[in-house]
Amino acid sequence: MTYLETAAQFYSEVAQTPEVGLCCVQSTPLQLPGLKIPLVMQEMNYGCGTTVHTNELANQPTVLYIGVGGGLEALQFAYFSRRPGAVIAIEPVAAMREAAKRNLEIASQENPWFDPSFVEIIAGDAFDLPVDNSSVDIVAQNCLFNIFEPADLTRALTAAYRVLKPGGRLQMSDPISTRPIPQHLQQDERLRAMCLSGALTYEEYTQQLINAGFGQVEIRARRPYRLLDKHTYNLSENLLLESLDSVSFKVQIPDDGACIFTGKTAIYAGSQSFFDDGAGHILQRGIPAAVCDKTAAKLGVLKPQEIMITDSTWFYDGGGCC
Repeated sequence: MTYLETAAQFYSEVAQTPEVGLCCVQSTPLQLPGLKIPLVMQEMNYGCGTTVHTNELANQPTVLYIGVGGGLEALQFAYFSRRPGAVIAIEPVAAMREAAKRNLEIASQENPWFDPSFVEIIAGDAFDLPVDNSSVDIVAQNCLFNIFEPADLTRALTAAYRVLKPGGRLQMSDPISTRPIPQHLQQDERLRAMCLSGALTYEEYTQQLINAGFGQVEIRARRPYRLLDKHTYNLSENLLLESLDSVSFKVQIPDDGACIFTGKTAIYAGSQSFFDDGAGHILQRGIPAAVCDKTAAKLGVLKPQEIMITDSTWFYDGGGCC
C-alpha cells in the first residue's frame, strides 16, 4: 500500500468516526458575527492552524479548497462569498465527501445566511485539479500538503499555481519540522497520514513555494504543534514540529529573489529625516517599516550603524515599504 492509499484509508476511517483532537489545532477558532459552526464540524477539524485570513477575503473571492475535511473552513470561506459555487472543495476520499455534505446541511440549518450550494464538493486530488487555468482567486489547504513526498508536493504546488489568477493567493497551514525528520519516521506511512512524519523544515518548505513560481510569501503564524519525544519515536533527542500559516502570491519573482515576509522591520536611526536606499525603500527616522527578509538582510549590511533590523515576529499581514 502506498502512502497515499494509507492516507485515504485513514481519512475514510476518521470521516466515519470523528477523532476529536486529531491534529490539535493551536489557533483560536475564527469568531464571526452570525456564524455558528456545528459541533460535528469542530470534532472533524483535522487542520493544524487556519487558512481563513479575513484580509484576503474582500469582494467575494472564488476559493478552491483542497481536502474538504469536515467542511469547517469551506463554511468559513462561504461566509465571505455567499453565492452558489463560490467555494469549490476538492476531496479524493468518498467517505469524507459524504461527511462534509452532511455537515454542511447541518450548517445550513444553524446558519440562516448559508445555503449548501455555496460549497461545491467535487471528487479529485491535489495533483490534477479539475478547474481551468487562472480561474480562482484563492487556493487553500490545511494540513494536507505536509503528507506528500517531495515529488508529489512539487506536483501539488504546480497545480495550485496553474489554477490561480495572476495575483491570486495560495493560503496554507502545514506542520514544519525544526530539523530534518529521520528516515525511519518518514517511511512510516501511518505517521505520515497523521501529519507527524512528512513535514519539511521551514527553509525547505518556503523554497518549495518559490520553486513553484510564487514571488511573495507572507508568514501569518508560526507556533508549536507537536513534540515527537525521543522515547516513543526512537530519536536521539526530542523533535519539535511547528504549525506554519502562510499566504503565497502568484506574482513574478523579482530579479533579486522572492520576497518572504516574517514580520521583520527596519528602523532608521541616522542624522537625516529619512533614508532612501535607491531601490524603492524609504525609511522615516525612528519609525519601523515592515520589510521582507531579503531587504532586511541588505539594509542591515548597507547601513549597519544607522539601521536597526528587528527579529522575525512570524506574523505579517501587509504594510511597510516592500
